[in-house]
Amino acid sequence: MSKFKLAMIVALCAAVVVPAFTRATQAPASSPTASAADPKLPDPKLIEDLVYANRILSDQGVVDAFGHVSARDDKDPNRFLLARSVAPALVTKSDILEFDRDGEPIDARGRAVYLERFIHAAIYRARPDVKAIVHSHSPAVIPFGVTGTILRPIYHMSAFLGAGAPVFEIRNGAGMTNMMITDNKLGDALAKSLGDGTVVLMRGHGSVAVGDSILQVVHRAIYTEVNARLQAEAARLGPINFLTPEEAAKADAQTDSKASISRPWELWKSRIGKIE
Repeated sequence: MSKFKLAMIVALCAAVVVPAFTRATQAPASSPTASAADPKLPDPKLIEDLVYANRILSDQGVVDAFGHVSARDDKDPNRFLLARSVAPALVTKSDILEFDRDGEPIDARGRAVYLERFIHAAIYRARPDVKAIVHSHSPAVIPFGVTGTILRPIYHMSAFLGAGAPVFEIRNGAGMTNMMITDNKLGDALAKSLGDGTVVLMRGHGSVAVGDSILQVVHRAIYTEVNARLQAEAARLGPINFLTPEEAAKADAQTDSKASISRPWELWKSRIGKIE
């Protein structure tokens, strides 16, 4: 056989083997998609939205290096998703962990978790209607938890505050503490103060907002901070004509609806850009 014919045969064999090898080596790349489609695993879209929620809340000044947002597992209501202990602005999809109903990680993979994860666990236990939770130390809200001035809806965008946000007093159930919710007993006490409301303030600490979706709770957390700023400014001008409970209920049906909250959500997402 001539050297030319031998070279041609080798080239033809390579043309067949290389694509097959390429397909074989590329096959595992599809495994994340296959895993994501596993009916027992959380929806990948839920995880993506949770990452965006962390980034958005940081971008909007509701959280800084501290604070966290969670979502109830869409496949198992007794579990919830929460990032590992990391600043919200830095959260990625790989940081999202799953927790049980008592706030313990299913598999932390050696990573640190938030000390106040019991806030989320307790509220999910107490409120089956809640699908997402934000805990923050947003600065404009803090004064309303320590002065006795009730945080009430000053305009339609914060109508979800209803008759006003209750204040959780940690001393009542635990005496002198470090002000943090670090166990289920304190978490249950906080959930009791929240009741069936949308926002509860934490005296000398921060606040918690709840919602029936990630989009809704992000909307509420942001406009709780906005309302606090506006209420403080208006109080310096004179007596405030707040929304009545009836006005708040009517306004909330529109401004807090899925159709309404989708608009700012897309705007806030656009400020973040692509996530990893």
